[in-house]
Formats: sequence, structure tokens, C-alpha cells
Amino acid sequence: MNILMVHPHDIYSSIEPWTVRIVYIAKEFIKMGHNVKLVYFPLHWDGQKITETPDGITVIPLSRKHGPHIFISNILKLCSLAGWANVIHFQKCFYHAALPAVIAGILRGKPLHYDWDDWELKIYEVSTKPSPLRDVIRDFLKFLENTLPKVVDTVSCASQRLKEECENLGVDRFRIFDAHVGADIERFNPDISGDSIRQKYKIEKPLILYLGQLHGGQYVETFIQTASRLINDYKKDLTFMIAGDGYQAGELKKLGQRLNLNGKLIFTGAIPHELVPQYIAAADVCLACFEENEVTLCKSPLKIVEYLASGKAIVASNVGEVPRMIGGAGILTPPGDINSLAEGVLKILQDPVLKNNLEKLARERAEKEYNWAVTAGNLLNAYEKAIQIHKTK
Repeated sequence: MNILMVHPHDIYSSIEPWTVRIVYIAKEFIKMGHNVKLVYFPLHWDGQKITETPDGITVIPLSRKHGPHIFISNILKLCSLAGWANVIHFQKCFYHAALPAVIAGILRGKPLHYDWDDWELKIYEVSTKPSPLRDVIRDFLKFLENTLPKVVDTVSCASQRLKEECENLGVDRFRIFDAHVGADIERFNPDISGDSIRQKYKIEKPLILYLGQLHGGQYVETFIQTASRLINDYKKDLTFMIAGDGYQAGELKKLGQRLNLNGKLIFTGAIPHELVPQYIAAADVCLACFEENEVTLCKSPLKIVEYLASGKAIVASNVGEVPRMIGGAGILTPPGDINSLAEGVLKILQDPVLKNNLEKLARERAEKEYNWAVTAGNLLNAYEKAIQIHKTK
């Protein structure tokens, strides 16, 4: 099968790490014998050229600069590429990628598949401040996110909540497929050593890790408050690490200082994705903390599957997809509950048998279900259905 994949962001930028989803899926398709051309939009346009990755994926850059001439040019380029494809897959609802993909599919008569992995409208609402311009952008984003599932042939959803929303929009169930996040279970595995990371940061105490972007809707404040509870209230001699970067980094560092965590809380800044397995390997306990809201109810957090594949003991908030993903391979706590998160960490650190059992269960969970091969298989089923539906139109 010839698969044309379109992603609105930069697959080579550590600032946009969520692009790993489409890259990993493309790699799985190549392993299965399919052909993949992956269109992406560099964060900084510098006349990038079409290349081929070592995995055999043809990667095609398009400009994401604003302007009608660029938009039309991208449509024409995608129309040309669509002639090669058996199916067009696009991820997320951002107009500069989604609209050219849909237009190209319609003009060339190709089956369209929409990969809905996050509720972008809700993320935008929690990440921006009220203003007239924000309202205009929000309404346009809402229109796109509500319309795209209706005009494509099939939709994949990363969470049960998104599937429900898709059905609420009037999409028939037989057109909706599961496509949860996965982990590369070869790159993320219990045999990876974290010694170099512990040496780099001079870590001698038990390490509690948070992995993720530092921006709105990530709840890193909860992690920092949990660190304060354990260090300042429970008087535990621990080290905490936040691996990631984002526009809230400065504010979060100030919070750590106000809570007297100097020397106990490490901010790594942005790290290359190829080094993420080592950072996870360095940890004794991994945290995934959330509050309960419309964003977290539909998230399928990548950090959790990478924790699972790395065979780590996990403490996570019991919200949305999290309990289904962990499936007993971790300790679940009420969303936003700092005391429960702290108690979960202590329970694991004070019980080596429990810690060992959770680590084994975590790896098994990733091997059986939460890996990219499973996700890619689900998507291939969606493509077959899209092709079937398209033929009947």
C-alpha cells in the first residue's frame, strides 16, 4: 500500500516532540512492507529538501508560513503527491496541513483518513489568555475539529473520550478506529542504563522523574508540589527531575525556588528524543500527574507508554485513558491529589517487592498492547475500511 502521511509540525524539532507518533507509525508501516511518504512542516523554513530516512521513509517538507500563495502552493504539491497514494492520512486539525490534505484527497479522488490524537480546541483554550483574536482562532479551530471527522472516510482516535466525541458529531461507529499511543519497545526497554544521566547530574539519591513539555495543560505544578510535600513535609532525601522544556519553564523554576527545592529539583531543558530512554532508565519512580478536565479525559499520554516499555514503577493520576493504559502496572491516585501522589511514591520506594512486580508488569503491558506495531495494525484496518467506503461513493 502507498500511504501519504501529513503532519502539521516539525518531525525534526525537539520543541515539537509529539511528532514522534507519526514517525513511529510510519516506521512500522515500512517494516510491514508498505511505502510511506511523510509530509511535515518545518518550524523554521529554510528551503529544506525531500530526503529519505534510514528507515526508508520519504520525508517531504512544506512551508508553514502564512499567506495565500503558500497555502495554494502546498495544495498543489499535495495534489501531485496524492496521485501516488492509495490513502491519505493526516494528523491533527490545524488548517495549514489538514485543509490541503483534504482538498488534495477530494480533487484526486483518494480515500481520506483523519488521525484525531488530541482535543486541540480544549488544549488551545487552556493554553491561551482571553482576547478578541483568541476567540476568532478558537472558533475557527472548533469549526475544523468538528467538521473534519464528518468529511473523511475514516477516523482514528487516541482515546475513548475522543471516540465518544466523534460519535456525538454524527460519525458512524464503523468509521471510527482505535489508535492509542505506543512505545518503541526496542528503544525503550529495562536493559537501558541510566548511569550516564545520574553521573551527569550527580544524582546519588532515589530519583523521581517527570517527562513532558512544560506548557499549559501539563500539570507540572502538581509534580513540583508533590516534590515539596515529600522533601519539606515528609523530610525525605530524594531527587526530582523534570525532563522537558516549554514556555512555562521559567515560571516553574520560580515555583521550585519558592517551595525551597533548590538542589533537589533538576530541570533538564529540552532533550533529544533519542536520549529519552536513558533519562527514564535513571529514574526509580516515574510520575504522570494530571487533573480531571476535558483535556486530560481524552489524552493518551505518550510518557506513560514509554514508562511502561522501560519497565518502570509508575504513579499516575486516575483520569481518562490512564487506568486503561496502566492496567494494574502502577499505582493510581485521584486527579490533582498531591498527598496521594506522595504516598504512592513512598509506597513504591519502601517496598522493593512491590517495585519489582510493578516494573515487570509495566514491561509486559507494553509488549502486549501499548506499542507502535499494535497502533499501526489498527490504522491499516482503518485504511482498508476507508478504501472500501470510498469505492461506494
